[in-house]
Amino acid sequence: MVTRRFLLIGMLSGMFAVVLGAFGAHILKKILTEYEVQIFETGVRYQFYHTFALLIVAITARYLSHRWTNIAGWLFVAGIAFFSGSLYLLAVVNHFGLESSSAILGPMTPIGGLLFMGGWLALFRAAFDYKKTG
Repeated sequence: MVTRRFLLIGMLSGMFAVVLGAFGAHILKKILTEYEVQIFETGVRYQFYHTFALLIVAITARYLSHRWTNIAGWLFVAGIAFFSGSLYLLAVVNHFGLESSSAILGPMTPIGGLLFMGGWLALFRAAFDYKKTG
């Protein structure tokens, strides 16, 4: 079950990263400042990195601890939401009259980074429970 769940989430995350990357490159570049575009692109880049991490979780769950691969997968999902999601919003917030939400969004980015680190540590821990399959 862990394998399928994170395969599906990873595939959807990859598709959304492509959509958001194209949106940023073709539409937002006309609206945002260069700095805001860089913020948005950083969100896309880290979403892609951790989409691959989700796929790694799904593939290795067959061989590693299900408990720890499950924890890693959900930490990566939460990291994408907090880290990339906050960067997407921070990039456009000034253009939608939501400047006051920057105070909330700013701290979400490092929390997302910590969630990513936790995901990698959980995956590292999962490797200690390697299961040899037939």
